[in-house]
Amino acid sequence: MTKSSIAKQVSKLYLWFLKRNLDDYNHDDLNKSAIVFSPHFDDETLGCGGITIKKKRAGADIKLVFMTDGSKSHKHLIPENELKKIRADEGVAAAQSMGMDVDDVVLFGFEETKLKEHHDLAVAKVIQILREQQPKEIFIPYSKEPLLWSPDHIYTTKIVKSALKSYKKEVVIYEYPIWFWLHWPWVGLINKNRYITRIILKHTFIYGLGLRLRDFQCSMYIGDILEQKHATLAEHKSQMTRLIADSKWSTLNDVSNGKFLQCFFQEREIFRRYHH
Repeated sequence: MTKSSIAKQVSKLYLWFLKRNLDDYNHDDLNKSAIVFSPHFDDETLGCGGITIKKKRAGADIKLVFMTDGSKSHKHLIPENELKKIRADEGVAAAQSMGMDVDDVVLFGFEETKLKEHHDLAVAKVIQILREQQPKEIFIPYSKEPLLWSPDHIYTTKIVKSALKSYKKEVVIYEYPIWFWLHWPWVGLINKNRYITRIILKHTFIYGLGLRLRDFQCSMYIGDILEQKHATLAEHKSQMTRLIADSKWSTLNDVSNGKFLQCFFQEREIFRRYHH
């Protein structure tokens, strides 16, 4: 049996186990108001773009908050101020593709990779938008995302949870996984980028044996709107295509030869769900 076939078999086993623990998102809740907190421009689409599309179709009032400014992803190839504008424009375009208006998008603008350093101010901003919008649901990154790879994800979740302590109104929280998927068997162990290979190996050790699959209890079927989710992600052009002809311009398709990206276009989006 080849390594590839072993990975496929283990993936099937993981998916079977995962589905056993998942309840369907209640369709009667699709029209409930929500705020999606996204660490970076694209996480909102990858992690919960499908359910956002469905909620907007059901008439839900949804606000999308981007925590950071998008200034770092390709700073070695393009000036940071230019990159900030490009990625902000892409975020707005993606929101519109999901059915939102420009006014539904909020840009906090904290420096990418430095969100931790602005914890108190970020908490105050989150409290303000919670009080203004009074959402019934909140979408945030999975609280056990790997800290080393993307600390903005973890601190987005920490900041929102800190704000909820002051908000003191009950909401339903849905945590969406992003970098959780970057481990075997979802992706191969070897990547052409050695740094990513080391990350994959470390994540496989941390998340291996499927033990953390138990964290996820809720899912939304998105098989019927995958085309729209693809179109929405395509609006993040700087992450999906090379804006300049340089092989150093990395895209999401470059991560584990496209296998990482495939994880977000399965027929179901999964969430860790609980009341706060």
